[in-house]
Amino acid sequence: MARVTVEDCIDKVDNRFELVLLAGHRARQISQGQPITIDRDNDKNPVVALREIADETLSPGDLKEDLIHSLQKHVEVDEPEAEAAAITADVAETTESADVPEEAVAFDRMSEEDLLAGIEGLVPPEKSDDF
Repeated sequence: MARVTVEDCIDKVDNRFELVLLAGHRARQISQGQPITIDRDNDKNPVVALREIADETLSPGDLKEDLIHSLQKHVEVDEPEAEAAAITADVAETTESADVPEEAVAFDRMSEEDLLAGIEGLVPPEKSDDF
């Protein structure tokens, strides 16, 4: 294939905008050192990426999944971890089984004056060149 065009790739990826995103993602992968699946023929990375998509040496679905995975910053976990669930269950049992009246439970309480006096007594951190 001497010259790759969007028309060569559009039958593999229906949406032109998605094609550009996938080819750009693949070009970045190639620049980061991933092996290419076709001969380079002195082409730049975006052209190689488009040629790989047009020749179907890479699956557009796999590229799309990899692109989505690379853009995710926080992956939601459907089920809580077993250890965390066990700790939560133990805490719930302990609080339910304890027959302590609410008045007997004391939290650390501090008056506003004590808080201000404590803040005034703090020593400022040493200045450094790092900040």
